[in-house]
Amino acid sequence: MKLNIRHYRDLTTDELYEILRARCAVFVVEQNCPYQDLDGLDQRSVHVFYTREDGSVAGCLRLYTLDGEHGTVHLGRVVTTDRGTGLGRKMLHEGVLQARAMLPGCEIVIHAQCYAIGFYAKEGFRVTSEEFMEDDIPHVEMRLSAD
Repeated sequence: MKLNIRHYRDLTTDELYEILRARCAVFVVEQNCPYQDLDGLDQRSVHVFYTREDGSVAGCLRLYTLDGEHGTVHLGRVVTTDRGTGLGRKMLHEGVLQARAMLPGCEIVIHAQCYAIGFYAKEGFRVTSEEFMEDDIPHVEMRLSAD
């Protein structure tokens, strides 16, 4: 398994295809949730992803900042297709490291599906909102404070 960290502009077309394919396989097909994955944020994101020897993506996430949220990095679109291997936890930890490298001292925010609260809490994220619906799936905002 190979770790890759690339800004959108540095992704190959094959890498982008494999990232989008993995996200679609889990978020749209597996979770039976038709939604607009292509939201215009990938182009401003750093993509953290693990590839298999054949180039397919085993897990990915993206990091981006938004205007008006100084000192905050958003971590999202966290997906693994290889479950039960520890890859998700490894990838999340790497995402936190990369967010801190992007913006030292930043706070990191995610919109977590409610079933995954415990997964993010193991990395230190805390629930900071009431439950809300996003794409007809219960979510909460979670934040990881600056170091």
